[in-house]
Amino acid sequence: MAVAMRLLDATVETLKTDGSTRKIAIKDFYCLPKDTPHIENVLESGELITHVVLPAPIKGMHTYDKVRDRASYAFALVSCAAVINVEEGKITTARLAFGGIGTEPWRNEAVEALLTGTDGNDDVIKQAADLLLKDAKGSGQNDFKIPLTRRLLKQVIQRALAGKGA
Repeated sequence: MAVAMRLLDATVETLKTDGSTRKIAIKDFYCLPKDTPHIENVLESGELITHVVLPAPIKGMHTYDKVRDRASYAFALVSCAAVINVEEGKITTARLAFGGIGTEPWRNEAVEALLTGTDGNDDVIKQAADLLLKDAKGSGQNDFKIPLTRRLLKQVIQRALAGKGA
């Protein structure tokens, strides 16, 4: 669910122990490990999530694709939530969020901008994947996720261009 919420720019509303409330954009909710890998989000001690607010629906094909080891109830090795709108063979909206490739749901607006206005051909998809994964580094046991993410990106875009939903 976190990947889809990142894709849709959800807002998390919380209640603190002193009774005050807070609204946190989902893009600001998760923490990168840095020097505190045990802190995964910005919640304060005792702070509770009371609501998740989603913006109005976005025009286009909405999909969530999950690549996993087993067919049932397995965590995603890599996942992609996407909203892609295609008009007259051109991508007019491209929003992509990935799970399983970092410590937080990963969205790269530069990749989305690169895809928008194109016909999503193989060269464009390769450029998008290169941009998405330019700083990706495997650690041995998860090196396979880099080419797997490339294939998943291509699959999602090609399905949208073919007009075939999830």
